[in-house]
Amino acid sequence: MMKIIWSLCLIFSLFNSILSFSSPANHLCLPDQRDALWEFKSEFYIQKPDWMESDTKTTTEKWKNTDCCSWDGVSCDPKTGKVVELFLWASSLNGPLRSNSSLFRLKHLQRLELTSNNLSGTLPSSISNLKHLKVLNLRGCDMFGKIPSSLGNLSHLTNLDLSENDFTGELPDSIGSLTQLTELQLAVAKLTGKFPLQLLNLSELNGIDLRFNHFQGMLPSNMSSLSKLASFDITGNSFSGSVPSSLFLIPSLMILALGKNDFNGPLEIGYNISSSPSTLGSLSLEENSFIGPISGSISKLVGLWYLVLSFWNTEKGMVDFSSFLHLKSLKTLHLSYLNTRSIVDLSLFSHLMSLSDLDLSGITVKISETLSLPSTIETLALSSCNIAVFPKFLQNLTSLYSLDISVNRIEGQVPEWLWSLPALRYVNISQNVFSGFEGSADVIQRSEKVMLDISSNTFQDPFPLLSNSTVYFSGSNNRFSGEIPRALCELVNLDTLVLSNNNFSGSFPRCFNARISVLHIQNNSLSGVFPEESVSVYLRSLDVGRNRLSGKLPKSLINCTILEFLNMGDNNFNDTFPFWLSSLANLQILVLRSNKFHGPLSSLMFDISENHFTGVLPSDYFASWSAMSSAVDIVDSTLFKYAGRSSPYYHNSVGLTNKGLKMELVGSVFTMYKTIDVSGNRLEGDVPESICLLKELIVLNMSNNAFTGRIPSSLGKLSNLQSLDLSQNGLSGGIPPELGKLTFLARMNFSHNRLVGPIPQGTQIQSQNSSSFAENHGLCGVPLQETCGGKEEEEEATKEEEEEDQTLSWIAVVIAYVPSVFCGLTISHILFSCKPDWFMRIFHSFT
Repeated sequence: MMKIIWSLCLIFSLFNSILSFSSPANHLCLPDQRDALWEFKSEFYIQKPDWMESDTKTTTEKWKNTDCCSWDGVSCDPKTGKVVELFLWASSLNGPLRSNSSLFRLKHLQRLELTSNNLSGTLPSSISNLKHLKVLNLRGCDMFGKIPSSLGNLSHLTNLDLSENDFTGELPDSIGSLTQLTELQLAVAKLTGKFPLQLLNLSELNGIDLRFNHFQGMLPSNMSSLSKLASFDITGNSFSGSVPSSLFLIPSLMILALGKNDFNGPLEIGYNISSSPSTLGSLSLEENSFIGPISGSISKLVGLWYLVLSFWNTEKGMVDFSSFLHLKSLKTLHLSYLNTRSIVDLSLFSHLMSLSDLDLSGITVKISETLSLPSTIETLALSSCNIAVFPKFLQNLTSLYSLDISVNRIEGQVPEWLWSLPALRYVNISQNVFSGFEGSADVIQRSEKVMLDISSNTFQDPFPLLSNSTVYFSGSNNRFSGEIPRALCELVNLDTLVLSNNNFSGSFPRCFNARISVLHIQNNSLSGVFPEESVSVYLRSLDVGRNRLSGKLPKSLINCTILEFLNMGDNNFNDTFPFWLSSLANLQILVLRSNKFHGPLSSLMFDISENHFTGVLPSDYFASWSAMSSAVDIVDSTLFKYAGRSSPYYHNSVGLTNKGLKMELVGSVFTMYKTIDVSGNRLEGDVPESICLLKELIVLNMSNNAFTGRIPSSLGKLSNLQSLDLSQNGLSGGIPPELGKLTFLARMNFSHNRLVGPIPQGTQIQSQNSSSFAENHGLCGVPLQETCGGKEEEEEATKEEEEEDQTLSWIAVVIAYVPSVFCGLTISHILFSCKPDWFMRIFHSFT
């Protein structure tokens, strides 16, 4: 028996050896492939993000041995040893992808993924050298410029993702040659033009993502030619016209996202329900220009589980909410701000047993005492619903995660049972008339609330004890007083703290969480110095304006490399201009107004009015202010994500002088960042010509300084300018006629200068009050009472000014000439007093 077993083992061993010799060898990485990878790595420098531990190695830093096929992120063909896949997601690569990069020597690459690296630069046309590519993913690589037409040569490409870059221009026609393409993702870029018709030739496409670009025009009527399309997302563009009914004829379509465009006209669901049930599961039509009743044909889409129709303008018409009851599979239903006079009974939605996300904000709701909504609801938004009593039905929503009942009329105290809901993490009860909390002082602390917004109520002391898990807290616009509670310092997870517009006093706390990113304590009565240790290196937004803080700016701010918003205005800071702030590359909004800053000015500015700055602004002063020379919106809000869900934005606010009025700017997108206010200082010299480069400038206030010279005619190029204040300076000459052509210029002030000549023609200029031109004794014309004497008077004024300039020039010549004559005579006397032969030797040496 043993002999038989040994014989079988021997036979098996020999058989295995034969197989090993007969099978192809598993080649190691070929030298030319390894060298190309080494060189590709050397083309970039490694800069790890702040969140990565210093001792953590990136993918390419782990490349050590000679067999590149075993390296992280590298895959080879086992038969040939050629590199076929390169996956370097978030590998901290910094530097442009060169046109002659060694990457293009890896000619057998089939998959290239460089997602989330900093490849700041253009996409080289030599990318077409990788002719075997099937997957190309360059999402979030900070690339810019036009998409090269050479991409059309990658005939094997099935997946193309260039999202989250700054690509501009139109999509090249050559994309229509990618007949194998199944996934096209170009979201969050700056692409322009109409819908790329060449995409209709790509019959294999099952996913198109063009979200948040600048496409415009109408969609083609024959969209159904994309017969395999499963997902079509064009959210956040400027498409207009009617939604083609052919979209609903695509049998495979499951996701259709058309929100945040300019679609209008009737919505036709071009599909016959009797032929086959619709596969469409997700439909987004929010924030378009639809006017009139909501199409009842939506009820035919019985497979919908996601439906968003927010901001549909029904023109105060009625909405038949019962039509949504046919959609039994609905999990998400957003009907907010429909501009309807209808009152919706919440009990209507108790029949949608799968519902988990309901948003009826902006619609008056009726809540009965016996109301019971499905226990599956996780997110409920009833903001601006005209609710006067705290909804008791919420007690039964044991799955409720997020609750928004802001902007209602609810009075009294917040019930204690709210904090015992087991899943509740986000609560927004702002803008009501709440005055306190039921239960003991630690009722909130015992819960696990992550985000809590109680702003704009009438809460007063005692300040609530917050949960240790709190990430976001806003208690602004209430009646809290005394010192800021030191218990806030114990909240180790706190990321956003907003306590603006209360009555807090005392010194600024020295103990805030070192990881806090938004700290707003504007408009209180805090005093003393701003402590250095209260500055977190993670700060993105810091607002302590309108307090009584004194001393110098904390130098520890220089470590806040991601700081975007800084408001120190309306305090008692006494310091020179903080030049060191210019090293903060991400700082976009700086407010230092109404302090005691002094000395010369740096190039970093937003609002520095009412200080003591001096000096001359050079003519090229604004040449590098790129943020105002192109249409860039600065998102200054804070979006938090927890367990895959998002909280609302927190809006920054800042005060400035606009159109002669003190005003507060509030918003999630700070378009008013495009404002320059240097009023109330001691600046002198000419108004810099380079200001005309700031194409997106909206407000310009240079009043109450010592500027002289002429008003630059180039100001007429600021087509978006709405407010211009040059009053109380020493400006001379005429008001440039070009300013009369600025159609948005609603408010201007040229008073208290030395301006002369006629006020330019133009509806906007001549509609101003006469006080806008007062104390300029040489000005004439509407709206002033002084009439102009025609062209002769204007020419005479110009002639007198030219003669004055000429006289000054002649005086300068005489002043320079007299010493020259004197020096010449002196030298001549000396020379001719010398011996003739000595003089002749000097003369011959020069001739």
